[in-house]
Amino acid sequence: MAEITAAMVRDLREKTGVGMMDCKAALAATNGDMEAAVDWLRAKGLAKAAKKSTRVAAEGLVGAATRGTTGALVEVNSETDFVARNEKFQAMVAEIAKLALDSDSSTEKLKTAQFPGSTHEVAAYVAEMVATIGENMTVRRTVALSVKDGVVASYVHNQVAPNMGKIGVLVALESTGSKDELNSFGRMLAMHIAATNPVALDLASVPADVLAREKAILEEKNAGKPANVMEKIIASGLKSYAKENCLLEQAYVHDGAKTVAQVISEMGNKAGAAVALKAYARMQLGEGIEKEADDFAAEVAKMSGQS
Repeated sequence: MAEITAAMVRDLREKTGVGMMDCKAALAATNGDMEAAVDWLRAKGLAKAAKKSTRVAAEGLVGAATRGTTGALVEVNSETDFVARNEKFQAMVAEIAKLALDSDSSTEKLKTAQFPGSTHEVAAYVAEMVATIGENMTVRRTVALSVKDGVVASYVHNQVAPNMGKIGVLVALESTGSKDELNSFGRMLAMHIAATNPVALDLASVPADVLAREKAILEEKNAGKPANVMEKIIASGLKSYAKENCLLEQAYVHDGAKTVAQVISEMGNKAGAAVALKAYARMQLGEGIEKEADDFAAEVAKMSGQS
């Protein structure tokens, strides 16, 4: 019996796009013969997924799940919006979102979790769904938030099924106050975040490269000004930037006369105890994925033999 190494499993997985456990089983069944293992997977209907693995999957769903002091988001992609409306696909996303509650924001950990009611890990189960439905699908990313005491509230925008849609938001509120009040407010704040898409919680949390770019723009606009004047211009410009892009400084969409920080402070009176926003997460379907643009004219020309 040939020794099945981790490298062999990884190579077969990269070659076929099939989950690690199924790759290991295939290698074991074929005494480590790579080509025979590929055929074994094809015979099982699993390697069928590999043929579709190069297609861009930028549609799909963002799923949300909460459990008391923990909440999670997961993005599961498909090639078309049509599949995102498939009940089987939605049921799969719902289960994966629940598993994400215990994934510690690790996509790899999530992919190796046991899928409920199945003998497969999540990655292998998704591969089976690819073969069944006929489109490439991927578990792209996940994030989880938690608090010691309080709630993690959620909101899903453009919802196509319960807790699934195009944008998902989590809000982690720490407080000993009323959980009902916290959940209600958390959902409203999550709606604000879905609408405004803040860059960071506050100016101190803005990535250094983003701040550097903003400073460079201000310096270019005000080139030639004395150093002391430039310093004040930059400080004022970053303050304005924070009001537009930093969550705590933004005008609250449900009451434009107040900032988000002010509303959170006032929330303590309703909840019966001080409220602190510990973290938030916003996940939008397909952000960062480059979709291939269809060149219809070139395709027509090719079909007519003009290219």
